[in-house]
Amino acid sequence: MHTRTLGQGLEVSAIGLGCMGMSQSYGPNPGDRGEMIGVIRHAVEEAGITFFDTAEVYGPYVNEELVGEALAPLRDEVVIATKFGWDIRDGRMAGTDSRPEQIRRVADASLRRLGTEVIDLFYQHRVDPDVPIEDVAGAVGELVEAGKVRHFGLSEAGAETIRRAHAVHPVTAVQSEYSLWTRDPEAGVLAVCGGLGIGFVPFSPLGKGFLTGTVDASTEFTAGDIRATIPRFEADNIEANKALVEHVRVLAETKGSTPGQVALAWLLAQRPWIVPIPGTRRRSRVDENAGATRVALSADEIADLDALAARVGVRGDRYNAAGMAMVGL
Repeated sequence: MHTRTLGQGLEVSAIGLGCMGMSQSYGPNPGDRGEMIGVIRHAVEEAGITFFDTAEVYGPYVNEELVGEALAPLRDEVVIATKFGWDIRDGRMAGTDSRPEQIRRVADASLRRLGTEVIDLFYQHRVDPDVPIEDVAGAVGELVEAGKVRHFGLSEAGAETIRRAHAVHPVTAVQSEYSLWTRDPEAGVLAVCGGLGIGFVPFSPLGKGFLTGTVDASTEFTAGDIRATIPRFEADNIEANKALVEHVRVLAETKGSTPGQVALAWLLAQRPWIVPIPGTRRRSRVDENAGATRVALSADEIADLDALAARVGVRGDRYNAAGMAMVGL
């Protein structure tokens, strides 16, 4: 596994691991916590992954505890990212809350759950329309000065918000959904990141499983699977979108790779400071995803994939209406 550098010199593995799905959002949670700890440690020891993504709201709280326990013996070898920004009541999100005093409380609580002395990368999970981003950046900057946080990040923020935050405290990474079928960051965010020297971290780089070719119109999502609430995963839309994944599958066959590896390789080819964080609960998928760094795409293949979504079309929003209202602020 080779490394890439996000903003402010933060070096991480070229492929990271999103840990959310180990505690929520994709159907019944794994019954064997020890197995999930094993998957995380396998990612470091066998696949060379050093970049791990969690958040207080995943669970809530239990995902940070899982990640912290799993990485405790390997802490000096890895970069841990977590997030703040939600008002969590009775185990549920009740809106955003990025007031400086709340940011400080979350940082202290996350440090305890992760069992670490410092958070490597602390993202605002969603922009809070009630708190100026300058106040958010200033609060995180104070945590950096206090030695509790190393780097500041933003998630699903718009270009102007990124500029305003960066003017107060340097932003190391912006995290947003980005993949062959979710191209929103290309409209301005990637240019801002490039101009300011900020890294970009795509979550759901495999389209929440769609780009692996394992989801079709007959797929029945189990209780608790977030995809059951997403318009893009309605049966009619899946059927309409299958041309995209079929194209990726054919190319993967010619490369001796998997569709997921091609999708990740395409992301890696977009910018040298892009680091995807696919999530999984399986060691075999960890290895497959890490193997994307060895898939070479030609300039013609990259150009063809670049135009794919526009050519074949993508139907359905990537979130429900409430979710879409919270991105790009």
